[in-house]
Amino acid sequence: MFYRPEDGHGLPHNPFNAIVSPRPIAWVGTRGALGDNLAPYSFFNAVAYVPPQVMFASTSAKEDRDGTKDSVAQIRETGVFSISLVEYAARDRMNATSAAHPAGTDEFAVAGVAKAACDTIDCPRVADAPATLECKLTQLVALPGQANVAVFGEVTGVHIRDDCIVDGRFDVTTFQSLARGGYRDYSVVREVFQLTRPDDS
Repeated sequence: MFYRPEDGHGLPHNPFNAIVSPRPIAWVGTRGALGDNLAPYSFFNAVAYVPPQVMFASTSAKEDRDGTKDSVAQIRETGVFSISLVEYAARDRMNATSAAHPAGTDEFAVAGVAKAACDTIDCPRVADAPATLECKLTQLVALPGQANVAVFGEVTGVHIRDDCIVDGRFDVTTFQSLARGGYRDYSVVREVFQLTRPDDS
C-alpha cells in the first residue's frame, strides 16, 4: 500500500499515529492566571543533551483558549512548564486528564493526581511521578495546519523517584513506562536490552 496524505489513506482509521509509535507521553503541568492544569501529550521527546532540552506538540484547540489548548495558553503566559513521566500504574489517572474541561479546571484535582511544587520554576508537577523535568520555554513554533504548535523547553530541574534508580541508572522497568500508539493503543516497557555501537571501545 502507498498513499499520499493529501489524497487520503482509504482505511477506516488513520494509520499515521500507529506508524510513528510507540511514543513517550509528556504529562504537562502548567500554572496560569486561571489556575493549575495537567494534560498528556504524546508528540513528545528529548531533543538535545547540553543543555538538556525537550519538546512536545499540541495539535488541537478549545473554543475558550483562542486557537490552542490550556497547556500552550498557560505556557505562553508564564514561560514555564513541567513534564512528568507516566507509569503503567497511573494510566487511568493520565487518561482522565485528557478530557476537554473548561479553562480554569484543575485536572490534578479532577483525576485525583497528587500535586507538588517545582524547585526552579513556579509550576505544579505530578508528585509521585517516576521523573519530572522542570522546563523554561525556549521556543513556540507554529507548524503547518490548524492549531499545530511545537513547544520547546530547556530543562532547569530534574526530579527522580528514588526507587527508579537501580545500580546508579534510571531504570524504566521499575515503573513500567507507558507509551502511546495509534488509535486507542498503548504499550508498556517491561523489558530492555543493550546494543553496543560498532565504534564504541
